[in-house]
Amino acid sequence: MLRYLFVLSRPRFWLYLAGPVLVGAAYGATTLDGLLSPTVGLLFGYFLLPANVYLYGVNDIFDRDTDQHNPKKAGREARYRDRLPVTAAVLGSGLLLVPVAATLPRASWPALAGWALLATAYSTPPLRFKARPLFDSLSNGLYILPGLATFTALAGSQPPLAAVLGGWLWAMAMHTFSAIPDIEPDRAAGLRTTATWLGEHGAVRYCGLLWTGAALAFGLLDWRLGAVLAVYPILLWGIRRAGISIDRAYWWYPAVNTLVGGLLTVGGLLSFVYG
Repeated sequence: MLRYLFVLSRPRFWLYLAGPVLVGAAYGATTLDGLLSPTVGLLFGYFLLPANVYLYGVNDIFDRDTDQHNPKKAGREARYRDRLPVTAAVLGSGLLLVPVAATLPRASWPALAGWALLATAYSTPPLRFKARPLFDSLSNGLYILPGLATFTALAGSQPPLAAVLGGWLWAMAMHTFSAIPDIEPDRAAGLRTTATWLGEHGAVRYCGLLWTGAALAFGLLDWRLGAVLAVYPILLWGIRRAGISIDRAYWWYPAVNTLVGGLLTVGGLLSFVYG
């Protein structure tokens, strides 16, 4: 079962949740003790594995019918096993956030509560945002909330609004881009998403606009941050220009996101060291 839970947690995407913790720590820490504090380790550990088990486990529980049409579930991902120990592990991973939050400053609780709410409502009825065009995209701002919680816990204040907006736009685009390869399986299953609503060409343009907006928002904070985020619209343009299928390019993005997140983290650390 441990091997199955490992596959269910989508290890290729672990840093989508844990990475923002490092970015939040790099920009939120005001002292070396804060940067190396147990708070950072605790949040990183939770969002590296338990949070991914919960997020994708809940998704797979409520997607059992539609996943029968999805070829990804026969290869890189696993179809949900409807067994009590698996369900208990998924729910337990979600509840583990409660004792984690109890050790953190209260200022970080709204971001953690927002993450738990969106991670649950994305897949579960009656809201089930993933089956509501635009809401599915908008709700995926949940991926930046671990970073927001970390920044707030260390800095004692909220991050700049431009950073929150830029991160949210990035996450919205990333979600819709990742849904493009699922357009046909989702349509076959009767699942309405932003990608099925817009179609492939419309969804690509939508992602391009959002990623451009993210780059501009970060550029308001520092032109170097904007330049790093500009990688996304430029790469998207290159993919379309070269005629590369989204189904193929989609699997490059864990590496792309890790590289971009690493650059942002290094930038924050250099700013921390040199002022």
